[in-house]
Amino acid sequence: QVQLVESGGGLVQAGDSLRLSCTASGRTFGYYGMGWFRQTPGKEREFVAAINWDGGRTYYADSVEGRFTISRDNAKNTMYLQMNSLKPEDTAVYYCALRPSIVATPTSNYQYWGQGTQVTVSS
Repeated sequence: QVQLVESGGGLVQAGDSLRLSCTASGRTFGYYGMGWFRQTPGKEREFVAAINWDGGRTYYADSVEGRFTISRDNAKNTMYLQMNSLKPEDTAVYYCALRPSIVATPTSNYQYWGQGTQVTVSS
């Protein structure tokens, strides 16, 4: 099995920055793609960003393009989400996800999910 643990969430003001981390452990299959999703109460979980195995291909939701940056350090089995210029509408629980494939896209099927970390942006 694969375990994913997110960290780095918190309460910030609009315009501030946060960096989320997601560390994978267990049977990670050698090569895997990863992504970030978020969810607010009463809404469906939505795609935020994805990154393939070697970091050479990334995807972003239109709502975060230019403000968020996804990256990964395979030596540490860790993925990051640098979030700049945060807005109140970015408030959500952020989840990391993993799929045992080199490729990760917005519409990929992710088999493993973390427990989530809360990000709250005040106006």
